[in-house]
Amino acid sequence: MRVHEETLAHVRALVARLQAVPNGFYVSRLAGIHPEDIRTEEDFLSLPFTDKNDLRSAYPLGLAAVPPREIVRVHASSGTTGAPVVIPYTKKDIADWADMMARSLAIAGVGPDDRLQIATGFGMWTAGSGFQTGIERLGAMAIPAGPGNTARQLRFLIDMEATVLCATASYALQLGEEAQKRGLLDQLRLKKAIIGAEHWTQKTGEQIANLLGVEIYDMYGLTEIYGPGTGVSCAEHDGMHMLDEMLLYEVIDPHTLRPVPDGETGELVITTLFKEGAPLLRYRTGDYTRFLPPCPCGGVTRRIDRVSRRGEGPSMEKLDEALFRLPGLVDCRAEFDGVLKISARALEPGLEGDIERAVSACFPGLPVKLIGVGEGMEDLRPFMPQEFAAALFQS
Repeated sequence: MRVHEETLAHVRALVARLQAVPNGFYVSRLAGIHPEDIRTEEDFLSLPFTDKNDLRSAYPLGLAAVPPREIVRVHASSGTTGAPVVIPYTKKDIADWADMMARSLAIAGVGPDDRLQIATGFGMWTAGSGFQTGIERLGAMAIPAGPGNTARQLRFLIDMEATVLCATASYALQLGEEAQKRGLLDQLRLKKAIIGAEHWTQKTGEQIANLLGVEIYDMYGLTEIYGPGTGVSCAEHDGMHMLDEMLLYEVIDPHTLRPVPDGETGELVITTLFKEGAPLLRYRTGDYTRFLPPCPCGGVTRRIDRVSRRGEGPSMEKLDEALFRLPGLVDCRAEFDGVLKISARALEPGLEGDIERAVSACFPGLPVKLIGVGEGMEDLRPFMPQEFAAALFQS
């Protein structure tokens, strides 16, 4: 970890702002801390962490660091595992987010001549809004199709001559399979797919790339930290570039809570340096990654490896790998309402027992119900969505 003097100056200003909020979320947490004393990296590391439970306890607008009249928008998590986390935004926050998103899209090679179809959720979820404002800021064409309605999605992809698809991995794969089934693949003009919001494996990325004939870019983001656009892969496809002039990143050992050496895996911690509506100090994301060396592309921002989510149980990646090792398995979907419900598509029958054993091995003690192996998965939520991950991996 490297905290430069300019960044420390921003941290001092952030702490002073947080302490000045009347009855603010951080006032008691920062009691006795004098911003002018934050002069070194060790001083910064002595500041308190923030975690998801802290944010839940602030529902609905306890995180707000500005008067209500300055809040122009709110976004929120789903609240699957408790009270939703509500994040307020000021006009400046929205503008900064649009700039960050536009920069991330540019890192992924998107330009003003591109047409980007947004097949993610809008509303309280940040993905759709984040993509649309960033695309517009970049000067490209936004096609805000929203999630679902595969027939309409394919029609827009073809008729609007979309060059970039913005979607979750599971939905991008579903679109590719449906386009193949309908004989529409040769009518698509797609060149890239920007994938985020849920975990996906290398194998899934390869399937999407092969089906749609696109180059896959990985995008990282959190509702708590603006939304999508926090990080993105470049044409090297080796890790993600992070926008470290806006955000301060740490990778820590979750047990000692100290930074790990560059190249070692730990928990990603983020501080928002300029956010007004809901600034966060040393937010423990629950996501695991490692810092990577400078990128051959010449980009100057810090890079992290692909992010995985971990908790007390095994990782999502481990479950994906366990299932997709099964011969004949084509795709899976899951939903979680206290019971993990799995539906799968296979080339041939007889995988039920293998699937149940693979899932039980990864999540011992978790109630599991196998809905079926075959077709009919369209109405299920995508496999391993962000909310499902939170229900499984966050305490």
